[in-house]
Amino acid sequence: MSRIPLIDRNQTTADRKELLDSVHGAFGATPNMFRAVANSPAALRSMWSSFGALGNGVLDAKLAEQIAVAVADRNACEYCLAAHTALGRKAGATSEEMTAAQMGESADPQTQAALTFALKVVNHRAQVSAADVDALRQVGFDDEDVVEILAHVALNLFTNYVNVAFEVPVDFPKIALRPRA
Repeated sequence: MSRIPLIDRNQTTADRKELLDSVHGAFGATPNMFRAVANSPAALRSMWSSFGALGNGVLDAKLAEQIAVAVADRNACEYCLAAHTALGRKAGATSEEMTAAQMGESADPQTQAALTFALKVVNHRAQVSAADVDALRQVGFDDEDVVEILAHVALNLFTNYVNVAFEVPVDFPKIALRPRA
């Protein structure tokens, strides 16, 4: 059970309803994470705007979802792991690619570099080196790509923290977190 109310888009204020209706239109349902964040229209507006902006960025959806599952698994966020695995499959990733991404791995050198960088940002609270950024450039990422990779990590940290802190019920097909050492 969620530690914070899940807002019903049909029984809330006009500003919350407008935002949740947009979410509902995009997903065909209103995922519980958005219902939890709707307790603050400002937070929901920020999150939804970030999803929209990054969805129209230079990184393709498949890579964005691979980053999301790597970050989700690292933060033990079952909700985001489930949601982004489903979205990754919808973006064209195979089950094997999403499982590998969950472990921070990819057979594609560019994707591997992005996942390595994303997890270093998470593990070391953004204390990365010039060499870490250069590793992205060496596989073909430009500065716009690098900043977007970091933006995806930051957005996923926010969503991970929402779902973990508030114990938001998972409403996507569940995916098992990797066992912790």
